[in-house]
Parts: sequence; structure tokens; C-alpha cells
Amino acid sequence: MDIFHAFLLSIIPVMVAIDAPGVLPIYITMTEDMAAHEKKRIARQSVLTAFLITTIFIFLGAAAFKALGILVEDFMIAGGILLLVISINDMLHTGTVRMSVSTTLGVVPLGTPLLAGPATMTTSLVLVGNYGYFPVILSLVLNLLLAWLIFDRADIIIKRIGINGTRGVARVALLLLAAIAVKMIRMGVMALIKG
Repeated sequence: MDIFHAFLLSIIPVMVAIDAPGVLPIYITMTEDMAAHEKKRIARQSVLTAFLITTIFIFLGAAAFKALGILVEDFMIAGGILLLVISINDMLHTGTVRMSVSTTLGVVPLGTPLLAGPATMTTSLVLVGNYGYFPVILSLVLNLLLAWLIFDRADIIIKRIGINGTRGVARVALLLLAAIAVKMIRMGVMALIKG
């Protein structure tokens, strides 16, 4: 499989796992009383944090697997179950919780666990097992740049589609995440049966 094809196969699952449109209402709620330059700083901080945490997990996670004797198939099944639980939980618990404003909210909770949460890390690690490091990290970078763009243009987006529109996009993304989770479980089980 060439790198471009692997990149195309990894970009959508990473996009769904990061779910920047789903995080957008939370970002807006937490930064609504901030000045424009503070909002931009928080957006940059959240994307950089998500990139660093996910990249570190991709590299250390694989080494931990080797040390513990865990197969990629095992992680695919466990990760798929986790993603399915996350997507169902998020689907059932609508609405956002207002958190106290902090100068580090770009790190926690926006950078992690919202952008670089269990879904992003699990999806990225499993995709690296399937497609390699370069396509997945490139997918991560492009999706985080998209997340930054969404946060940076949050006011314009909300004026165009409204807060309910962003929540609707988030719900569709959760359905896609659930479908990807089922696919991961199925692929893991089939690989164990064949192997």
C-alpha cells in the first residue's frame, strides 16, 4: 500500500476521533469572556498539546505493547470497545458543562482529554499498526490544523450554522465513531481467528 493511500485511509478516522466540531461548543463556552488574543492563544495551546500527547502515545504505546506482549489485534478489539463506549456515552449525555476559566485550559481540558482523548490516541495507535507512522502522523497534523482553524474562526462558524448546528455535526461524528469502533472490533477478531 502506498503512503498516499494509507494517508487517505487514516485521515477520516483521525478526524472523527478528534471531533473538532464537537469540541467547538465547549471551546466557545469556556472562552466567551476572553479577549480575542487570549482565544487565539488558547486555540494554539490546545492543538499543540493534543499533537504532543498523541505523538508521544503513538511511539511509547507501541514499545509498551512489545514489552507486555500485546498484539495489535488485542488493542484493536480493546480500542474498538473503548471507542464504542465513548461514542455511546457522548451520544447519551448531550449538553456541555461550563468549567472555570483558566489560562491553561488549552492544555486541560481542551488539548487533553477533549482533542487528544482516548478516542484520538486509540485510533492513532491502531492506525499506525495498520498503515505506518508517517501517514498517521500526517493525518494527525492536518486534522489538528483543521481543529485550530475551526477554533480560530469559531465566532464566524457559530454565526453561520449556530450552536445547534455544531452539536448536530458532533452527533453525526459520534455515529461515525461508533461505526469505526465496530469495524475495529470486527477486524481485530477476524485477524485473531485467521492468525
